[in-house]
Amino acid sequence: MVENSELRKAGLKVTLPRVKILQMLDSTEQRHMSAEDVYKALMEAGEDVGLATVYRVLTQFEAAGLVVRHNFDGGHAVFELADSGHHDHMVCVDTGEVIEFMDSEIEKRQKELVSERGLELVDHNLVLYVRKKK
Repeated sequence: MVENSELRKAGLKVTLPRVKILQMLDSTEQRHMSAEDVYKALMEAGEDVGLATVYRVLTQFEAAGLVVRHNFDGGHAVFELADSGHHDHMVCVDTGEVIEFMDSEIEKRQKELVSERGLELVDHNLVLYVRKKK
C-alpha cells in the first residue's frame, strides 16, 4: 500500500486529492489508467476530485517519479505506478487493453544489438501492438 510518506519523499505536499489519486492508482486492478479512468473511478467511489485536478496531480506525480506516463499509439496517455521494475507492453489495437510482459531473451538480444554497434543501452520501451486471433 502506498503511503503519505511516498508523497513527502517525492517532495510533494500531502493533500487530500494527491492521497486519493495515489491510493486509487495503488489499489486498482487496472495497472494502466488514463486521467479520465482515474477521474471516473474516483467519482464512482464518491470522491470529489475534479478532472483538471486529476490531470495536474498526475503530471506532478510523473515529474516526481511516482508514475510513468505511456503514450501508446491511438491517442491518450496512460499512467502506471513507477514501482514495478522494468517490463514491456502489448497493446490490443481493438480494445486498448494493455498487457505487461517481461522476456529475458528479448532483453538479452536488445543489449547484444546495442553492444555489437559499440553503444551502451540507456533505456528502452518496447510496445507490441496485438489483436486476438480470429
